[in-house]
Amino acid sequence: MKPDIPRNPHQRWEWIKYQLRSKGSSLSRLAGELEVSGSAVQLAKYVPYPRMERAIAKKLSLAPTQIWPERWNADGTPARQRPNRAEKRASTTSSSRRYSAQDSDSNAIAHRQLAREA
Repeated sequence: MKPDIPRNPHQRWEWIKYQLRSKGSSLSRLAGELEVSGSAVQLAKYVPYPRMERAIAKKLSLAPTQIWPERWNADGTPARQRPNRAEKRASTTSSSRRYSAQDSDSNAIAHRQLAREA
């Protein structure tokens, strides 16, 4: 059964929030589970953010391509304007936090982590 997901971005976001609440979750709970700020999850509303989109879709038991068809290719890869930019994962260790393959798909986090240790 394919859910009726609104095409309008604002309505879609409200639909996502409603679906999360109906499953006993919320965007802030999801942020806590992912150990990110609430604004990181909210950012998926405005710009393509594959990591957050995957997390939201997983929580809703859907594929990101179902929720954001304009942001994802049919093969399940993010549709990017910079397709050669890899989704790198940080694997360095910090005294306050260890980043692993599951923590982040962001090059920026890996860069900041290396800059702090330098």
